[in-house]
Amino acid sequence: MDFIFGILGVLCLVYYGIIVLYSGFGTSFSPVWIVLAVCFFLMAAVCHFYWRFRERIPLKVEVSVITVVAALFFVFAVVEAAMGCCVLFGRAYSTDYVIVLGAQVRGSVASRSMQYRLDKALEYARANPNTVMILSGGQGPGEDISEAEMMYGYLLENGVPEHQMIKETQSHSTYENLVYSRLLIEERESARLSAVRRIMAEEGYQMPDDAGMTIGVGVITNNFHLLRAEGIASRVGFTNVSGIAAKSDPVLFLHFCVRECFAILKDKFVGNM
Repeated sequence: MDFIFGILGVLCLVYYGIIVLYSGFGTSFSPVWIVLAVCFFLMAAVCHFYWRFRERIPLKVEVSVITVVAALFFVFAVVEAAMGCCVLFGRAYSTDYVIVLGAQVRGSVASRSMQYRLDKALEYARANPNTVMILSGGQGPGEDISEAEMMYGYLLENGVPEHQMIKETQSHSTYENLVYSRLLIEERESARLSAVRRIMAEEGYQMPDDAGMTIGVGVITNNFHLLRAEGIASRVGFTNVSGIAAKSDPVLFLHFCVRECFAILKDKFVGNM
């Protein structure tokens, strides 16, 4: 067992090196691989010396350590499995609105994650010309323009008409993406329903109750991020959400999955999901 933990520690360090060479030291959350390597090396050392000192270790300490470690591995496995199932068994339906979640912009150039989301948004917009795209993302450090502005310009250049897009430029997190996007959708729907109700009243017809009308909403994001996006969307009040998965960077996919596990647990703990 100590050999296995030692190998896992080495692999974590190797993968950290790959991340640094591929995308630089500034890659978000990348030091977690150093932390994981240290943890695996410590576990290897504990396993190596365990039999020498086993008789001196109180049973309750032994049981507590094993329980905590097993629980951590179990939680990690369950979250990762849920992320995979969300992508494998999710279906993208035709929707009234699609929220395209922003990702990092370097200056005014899309990051790889953003580009994958844009590719999926462009594909979806062309296949569903009646769907309104909510481009959601504010301006963060190192970004010359807001993520929404960057997405708007790219999609416009590639043939998506202006009337099919709405920019949401205030958000700085997935939770804010979905909260502010919902406000924009509600504002637009309220104006649309008021206009339809007025026109129908003029023609002598009665408008159905708002409660009888269902708005379909899709969320476009990278596959590893889909579970959290759908969970937050449900939390902020969307009742008919369809997750639409874009690809992820193949080199950083493992890193994103590990990082996302921590993000899901954090959002669950603070009540965002």
